[in-house]
Amino acid sequence: MAIRKAQAIWQGGLKDGKGVIKFGAFEGAYTYASRFEEGQGTNPEELIGAAHAGCFSMAFSSNLGKAGFTPQRIQTQATVHLEPVEGKNRITRIHLDCEAQVPGIDNETFQSIAEIAKSGCPVSAALSAVEITLTARLV
Repeated sequence: MAIRKAQAIWQGGLKDGKGVIKFGAFEGAYTYASRFEEGQGTNPEELIGAAHAGCFSMAFSSNLGKAGFTPQRIQTQATVHLEPVEGKNRITRIHLDCEAQVPGIDNETFQSIAEIAKSGCPVSAALSAVEITLTARLV
């Protein structure tokens, strides 16, 4: 069983404070501006997006392999939408945009396996309270 840890340190008030997020080899600064405006740094939503894109890509590769296909390349971008809902900021949806090179597969099979990976990856399961959409392109 894998157990993973991440750490966040926040110093100061909400709008004038600053923080650092650390996990594995990554360390990134975050602020109110980097989360709710267009300021420099990272934010929790980007990290959720990175986790989701990585998880989906691995699940897609696994499912393709089980169906007899070996992908040459899978590239996934996750767009995480943070919006006010009833006066509170909420992640309202995540869109996965995937482009993959998979020799010998037809588009119908490709799309079917992509949808299975979208709903089956552990991060999608953890985020199931949020609308998750997918655009998958075979290149």
